[in-house]
Amino acid sequence: MQHFSLLDLSPVPEGRTTADALAGTVDLARAAEAAGYHRYWLAEHHNMPGIASAATAVVIGHVAAATETIRLGAGGIMLPNHAPLVVAEQFGTLATLYPGRIDLGLGRAPGSDMTTARALRRHMAPEDSFPQDVQELIGYFGDNPDTAPVRAIPGNGTHVPVWILGSSLYGAQLAAHLGLPYAFASHFAPAMLDQALDVYRRTFRPSEHLDRPYVMIAAGVCAAETDEEAAYLRSSQVLAFARLFGGKPGKLPLPTHDVAAQVSPQVLTQVQQALAISATGSAATVRAGLKDLIATYQPDELMLTGMIHDPAARIRSFQIAADVLTDLRQPAVAA
Repeated sequence: MQHFSLLDLSPVPEGRTTADALAGTVDLARAAEAAGYHRYWLAEHHNMPGIASAATAVVIGHVAAATETIRLGAGGIMLPNHAPLVVAEQFGTLATLYPGRIDLGLGRAPGSDMTTARALRRHMAPEDSFPQDVQELIGYFGDNPDTAPVRAIPGNGTHVPVWILGSSLYGAQLAAHLGLPYAFASHFAPAMLDQALDVYRRTFRPSEHLDRPYVMIAAGVCAAETDEEAAYLRSSQVLAFARLFGGKPGKLPLPTHDVAAQVSPQVLTQVQQALAISATGSAATVRAGLKDLIATYQPDELMLTGMIHDPAARIRSFQIAADVLTDLRQPAVAA
């Protein structure tokens, strides 16, 4: 593992506002930078009361202005919602303002329900143009001459690094075909992780972007001083997923000591399966869990995520995890 990074959805806790959530994102980004995280990514979701990062490029710019060195980006932008040129202009502007710090992860899903997707896109195209849209977008970041019929300004010549995101074999195949880095959404959809990594690594074609495969996997983390405290803090995310699976998404719930009193056994099993790629507990417990994930999947980069109701506890959780991963990343010292 070369790097560890952080994915933030700007969660909106119950009893707080989207303004509070966005302020919390800035606080967390500054703490992540100080703790040694390599990247800080935000994700595009729409019509979700508990997520404040819908205008992802705007939030990235806000965080970039509040930090100094950490790489920032989208994990991801849901490309079917947008014209490639518009995304190129947005991220080209970010790369112009903050050179050398901007990434662009691209997803194929709408990041919303279909009613919201229609509101975003206005015209629903029956064909899947994602591969073509990705290549068009990458082209706008290239060194296009003044005679090019369409250029992204800003954007032209910025060469913003583009990633393919996925939770199935589709993204793995496309990333391998185009020779792009690949990030798997194992923090909430781990079922096809093994197959996707195998397909990507086995079929990767070197490109001008990469000469060898580069894999990032995402993992949930909830760290605290004790296993019991961590389990209590993590209950907010468990409840949030249970409500989402029940068709009732909302703000991030308050934690509870008795999840079973609010979630049926069937739904709890579903949530536990979705959140299986994770580590919860004290520093020692999280270390064991993350060490096992790294050994099993051999990622080039591990991206952590986790939603905790108390902003201070969330920062502390990622600080504990950073200490663990800094130690795990260091080569073993000969006895």
